[in-house]
Amino acid sequence: MGLRTLDVAAIAVFSALWAVLNLTVGPLGFTVFRLPVFCDLSVYLTLLLATWASGRRGVPSMVGLVGALIVLALRPASTHMFGFLASAVLFDALMTICNHEVRLKPLNVAASLIATAASAYFAGVVIGVVFMGGSLKWAFTIWGVWHLIGGLIGLAVALLVVGFLEKAGVRGFRSV
Repeated sequence: MGLRTLDVAAIAVFSALWAVLNLTVGPLGFTVFRLPVFCDLSVYLTLLLATWASGRRGVPSMVGLVGALIVLALRPASTHMFGFLASAVLFDALMTICNHEVRLKPLNVAASLIATAASAYFAGVVIGVVFMGGSLKWAFTIWGVWHLIGGLIGLAVALLVVGFLEKAGVRGFRSV
C-alpha cells in the first residue's frame, strides 16, 4: 500500500504544523512552566489530526520524521526531537488497533487514548534518559509522567477539533 497524493499533502501540512508548534508553543510552555507539557501537546495534536485526516498507516511516522527534521534544521539544539520521532513511530504502530481511525466512537477513542498515552510516556522516558541525562527512576516516575499529561492534553484538544470537524461534515481524506 503506497502513499497517495493526498497522503503526501497531509504529511506536508501536518509536518509543517508539527514544526511550527514545536518551535513556538513547545518552548513557550517549557520556559513558563519548566515542563514539557506543551511540547507533547504540539506533537500528539499534530499526529492525531494527521491520522484523522489520512487514516493511513505510515502517515504519522512520516509526519514525525519530516516534522522533526524541520525542527532540527531550524534549531539544531533540539535533539529531543529524536525522542518524539521514535514515539511517532510507536504511535503509528499502536494506531493499527483501530485501523488508524480517529473518531468519536468508544473503540476509536480508547485506541487513540492507548496509543497517545503509551507513546507520550515512551517519549518522556527516552528524552529524560538519553537527551537530558536523567536517571531511569526519574525518567519513569517524573519526566515520563509529565510527557504523558501533555500527550493527554493533546488528545483532548484533537478530539475536540475532530468533533467540530465531523459535526461540520468534514471527513478527512479517507473516503477520497
